[in-house]
Amino acid sequence: MEKKDIIISLQNVSKEFDGTTVVEDFTLDITKGEFVTFLGPSGCGKTTTLRMIAGFELPTTGTILLNGQDISLLPPYKRPINTIFQRYALFSHLNIYNNVSFGLKLKKIPYETKDKKGNTVIKYRRYTKKEIQEQVKIALNIVDLEGFEKRDIATLSGGQQQRIAIARAIVNKPQILLLDEPLGALDLKMRKEMQFELKDMHKKLGITFIYVTHDQEEALTMSDTIVVMNDGKIQQVGKPKEIYDEPVNAFVADFIGESSIYNGTIAKDNRVRFLNKYWNADPADFDKFQVNEKVDVVIRPEDVVIKTIDKGVVNGVIASKIFKGTHYEYIINIGKAELIAHSTIEFEEGLKVSLSVESNNIQIMKKPFISNFYDGYITKDHKVEFANSVFDVDILSLFPEAKMNEDGLIIDAKGNEIDPTDMDVDVEVPFDAISISDDLDASDIQGRIISLIYLGDHYEVMVRTEEEEDFILNTPDLWNENDFVSVIIDESKINLSRIRGGKKP
Repeated sequence: MEKKDIIISLQNVSKEFDGTTVVEDFTLDITKGEFVTFLGPSGCGKTTTLRMIAGFELPTTGTILLNGQDISLLPPYKRPINTIFQRYALFSHLNIYNNVSFGLKLKKIPYETKDKKGNTVIKYRRYTKKEIQEQVKIALNIVDLEGFEKRDIATLSGGQQQRIAIARAIVNKPQILLLDEPLGALDLKMRKEMQFELKDMHKKLGITFIYVTHDQEEALTMSDTIVVMNDGKIQQVGKPKEIYDEPVNAFVADFIGESSIYNGTIAKDNRVRFLNKYWNADPADFDKFQVNEKVDVVIRPEDVVIKTIDKGVVNGVIASKIFKGTHYEYIINIGKAELIAHSTIEFEEGLKVSLSVESNNIQIMKKPFISNFYDGYITKDHKVEFANSVFDVDILSLFPEAKMNEDGLIIDAKGNEIDPTDMDVDVEVPFDAISISDDLDASDIQGRIISLIYLGDHYEVMVRTEEEEDFILNTPDLWNENDFVSVIIDESKINLSRIRGGKKP
């Protein structure tokens, strides 16, 4: 990709609201004529990023370049960018023609003329009535509403109103068109139709589209490039098939399409162990990991081969089946774990089956988290403070051969007193040391669940406090995102290690 092809470049862009980071270190280059989709759950920062490109929000840090020029502080009206929102903001008192032509009537365009001395000068004029009529006609033709100029907005369907909003945006000939969940207000059938229409309009116009959605199907259907976001950060950037076939982590795999995700361990000889069995892995991926490394393993349902009992790698029992029109979807119990499989063959519920997956269809990914780690320090009463809380942890493990005397003083092997007050320590809290409860009196630590991923027989849950401390845990119980919970930590499972020479500043 040549540098000259890049129309918009976001470089280390971050955005904070009241001290809370909503977009963090966002770096992305978008080429001319590309259809790019920001995809992620609600609150992941995708709309905020779009608003920074439009100029409605200014980045806290970082730079936004348009055709190589810094526009980070440029107001929206000076950017060759138009935005279409989920609520189309059409003028109900104006007909279609006046809605579409509204921006053109206000716009001034440059033209060359001669002054009294014969010098060429640039002046500005408004569009003529004929020019406006011609451009409105072209815009309405692109959205297949030519001849509707005199219709009232109130008489239009949701899909037609959406197309008028597009016409009003493209009539100004923007270099970039931003679309913030524009299909969200439509019913399912109309939304699917408009997906194809938008893709067709993009081809006709040849301009850059930047689209925001939380709908994976929209992203996969329309995009040249998908930017998967979570928690204000880019998780993965790639073409739709690449994102689907080669997710970089469990979040992307869980968010894009159906999948079964499991905890796994890298074994010898190009194999990976999960579901208590050894599976052949793709040699191309295997070199990325160390033997005995803990990993996430993803299996797509269409890649599962259902066989007769004992003919595959692992046996299971069909717990349920649903006919999806072109295939059956099966939930198969493997011990306490579940696996989703698709097949055109009908099997009965309760049937014992065996399952296999081709090695190149087993996606192995590095685990982003293997435990919880915090910076902490020892208080004057020999407790440990971290994550804005104080815990009663045995600190003698930090001092080999030391012991505590009757006066509560720590004495080393030579009888010298050790004063650990304000000593900095690294704190590890394993996943299994944490549980959550809806009883808010169960702990002094409370937070909201910001993510949960099903890993075959349990959920990996992340809870974030108001102080933006994160706690990750495993639980068999199903919770909901945004549930407000207490975080309960088993102090006996907290691990401490010393930072040499460390004293809290």
